[in-house]
Amino acid sequence: MAKKKGKPIVAIVGRPNVGKSTLFNALAGEDISIVKDTPGITRDRIYADVTWLDKTFTLIDTGGIEPDSDDIILSQMRAQAEIAMETADVIIFLVDVRQGLVDSDSKVADMLRRSHKPVVLVVNKVDSYEKFMPDVYEFYNLGIGDPHPVSSVNRLGFGDMLEVVCDYFPEDMTEDEEDDRPRVAIVGKPNVGKSSLINKLLGEDRLIVSDIAGTTRDAVDAEIKYNDKEYVFIDTAGLRRKNKIKEDLEHFMIVRTVAAVEKSDIVVLVIDATEGVTEQDAKIAGIARDRGKAVIICVNKWDAIEKNDKTIYEYTNKIRTVLSYMPYAEILFVSAKSGQRLPKLFETIDMVSENHAMRVQTGVLNEIMAEAVAMQQPPADKGKRLKLYYITQVSVKPPTFVIFVNDKELMHFSYTRYIENQIRDTFGFKGTPLRFIIRERKEKEQ
Repeated sequence: MAKKKGKPIVAIVGRPNVGKSTLFNALAGEDISIVKDTPGITRDRIYADVTWLDKTFTLIDTGGIEPDSDDIILSQMRAQAEIAMETADVIIFLVDVRQGLVDSDSKVADMLRRSHKPVVLVVNKVDSYEKFMPDVYEFYNLGIGDPHPVSSVNRLGFGDMLEVVCDYFPEDMTEDEEDDRPRVAIVGKPNVGKSSLINKLLGEDRLIVSDIAGTTRDAVDAEIKYNDKEYVFIDTAGLRRKNKIKEDLEHFMIVRTVAAVEKSDIVVLVIDATEGVTEQDAKIAGIARDRGKAVIICVNKWDAIEKNDKTIYEYTNKIRTVLSYMPYAEILFVSAKSGQRLPKLFETIDMVSENHAMRVQTGVLNEIMAEAVAMQQPPADKGKRLKLYYITQVSVKPPTFVIFVNDKELMHFSYTRYIENQIRDTFGFKGTPLRFIIRERKEKEQ
């Protein structure tokens, strides 16, 4: 069975007002994983990376909608539970000690129990153990294991709860060194043709080698062989079936996207040519960028567009404008229906996969940087000028560089971007983001 890549995913499920967001924010801390300087990405904090001791995981808040009647509450909770069961490795089921055991809690507990996913039952708002422990025991009646008392507001009980959560993480979450097949997530809004695209890749040319059991009951990662090379396509859960959950609930779509992106190296964002690039597309692209993945933008239904000699040029410009924070993304115009340019997709995946894992020698990097500094003097402030001492690449997927400077405050975003552009001019790095870490080093340390 193929190893699962990426960080484990933990989802929080629970009724309105039990404190899901408070728990999420307390665990995620204030330093949330949203890149602050990115124009065009405004979104709710639905996911964040959490590190506890030596474990890092992605925490997802399935919340979203706060309905007003009991019927709606139950159906929303079922939807949340279903999304959590599809996407998460571990589910935190949050209940409220002060409201006690409620009918909808029992119904959702039944669903979660049947999913065979690990569920950690967490009883919130236990500000005093003496006072509330007798009420905590009531939740044993849910039949999903021991209730763990916490207080999200006062941050009590987190250690014990996280220990139990982390015990459930699969042993093999680490990357399998031998499996170097490109892992590709096909993402996008509902109805842009993701399923047709995958089915075309799988079906017509008999490319499929075998289905490997996915991490959820219904999602199956597909292994595709093309020109004697194997690829793993990550199924965004529910890809090959119409899901009961209303696909237009954007919150749920984003949760699914985060889960798929987390397990991939390369993200193929499918856009509907007849609709153009939308704000929702920009949100999904932002997730891929946040997670440091290589990106290919696939404009589908290209056969349905009236074209003249400027159409591609105009369309490309529009995408570049809306997704201005990822100028490195590759753009392809395809038709899943006719199969037009689909072979080009594999070529592009190969290329961006190489770039995503590319290493550049330190000597060469320092030559590029020295030349860049000579061409454009670093900024100065109050008589103090920025000095760049040294650059080195510290990791890949995405390529990540550390630059040592005399004063971090002077290294403006625009100058980092300038250095990035110089590196890209030399090595291309098409399709992959580059990360830069700025470190200070005092003059005398030289």
